[in-house]
Amino acid sequence: MAAGPDVRPQPIHDAIMRLSHLATAVALASAACAAVADPNKEHPMTSHTVTGPFDVQLAPQTLSGVADKSGLGRMSIDKRFHGALAATSTGEMLAFRSATPGSAGYVAMETVRGTLDGRAGSFVLQHSSTMTRGEPAQSITVVPDSGTDALAGLAGRVVIEIAPGGAHSYRFDYTLPDDGR
Repeated sequence: MAAGPDVRPQPIHDAIMRLSHLATAVALASAACAAVADPNKEHPMTSHTVTGPFDVQLAPQTLSGVADKSGLGRMSIDKRFHGALAATSTGEMLAFRSATPGSAGYVAMETVRGTLDGRAGSFVLQHSSTMTRGEPAQSITVVPDSGTDALAGLAGRVVIEIAPGGAHSYRFDYTLPDDGR
């Protein structure tokens, strides 16, 4: 039987195309994760930990029409980091607060621009954090290969602390390729 023209309604066709693109992306990501690094290549790295305070402004934003009735909240992020990370960042956050006190979750992406231990450039942080009845679990990582300029090759993780009274601080454990310093 010969295949005829695709006569599926447009929303179904679009959904199938999105799933096809998602399947391709998952396959590419799996292949990248399975790749073995060349043992003959040396990339000397130096590990560092820096800490400092930061100021953050969150502003509620309108959700898309698709997510309007989802119960999610959307916010813009505007931060100022102080200390060894002297930088600003902007980004977006999606969050959900459960009916159970102390349970919530959020995901966010933010682009950080400034200096890190005197090295200028930018990088992107990806957040995925939850709180289960008051117990936090954070995952805030530098997106691979997002570092620019003197921060090219940056990798690392950030932990956010919020003190009683609301003061925010960060601990940033990171690596950068050695530059002879």
